[in-house]
Amino acid sequence: MTPVLAVPLALSSGLPWRAPARPATCASKGFTLIELMITVAIVAILAGVAMPAYTRYIMRGRIPEATATLAAWQIKMEQWFQDTRSVYASGSTSACGVSTPTATSSFSFACTPSSSSSYQLKATGLGSMAGFAYTVDQDGNKTSVITASGWAATSNSCWITQPGGQCP
Repeated sequence: MTPVLAVPLALSSGLPWRAPARPATCASKGFTLIELMITVAIVAILAGVAMPAYTRYIMRGRIPEATATLAAWQIKMEQWFQDTRSVYASGSTSACGVSTPTATSSFSFACTPSSSSSYQLKATGLGSMAGFAYTVDQDGNKTSVITASGWAATSNSCWITQPGGQCP
């Protein structure tokens, strides 16, 4: 006996053969590559807009660290001067009478006495705050010199705390 070959019905009728459709319960799950690429592009665009704004926000939040320390230090210097009638430390003609505040992660501090009744207190930016410098003297004159990108400004009458260089 010769074996009988089974021929699909579609071929015997002359129509192209097609695999049977999968049942709906076996549908593939997941995202296509295009959908994932679009999502990544949207996230990248949002991050590109949000990061500079966040960076400025963080910088603005660190400025009060300098200005508050200078203001408190100035009050202590004035109290020292009232008590001793000199801004110099006892027995010195080059050091301020009140100890220099401890440097923070964002600012270092320095006192420069120029006579027994005059001084200048300075906060200088460190790390991400490099380019920021604030000063105050014995008369309460405040100055700002900012060279940081997006903030560049100078003021001889206030401490600049916002981008754009305007006094508060």
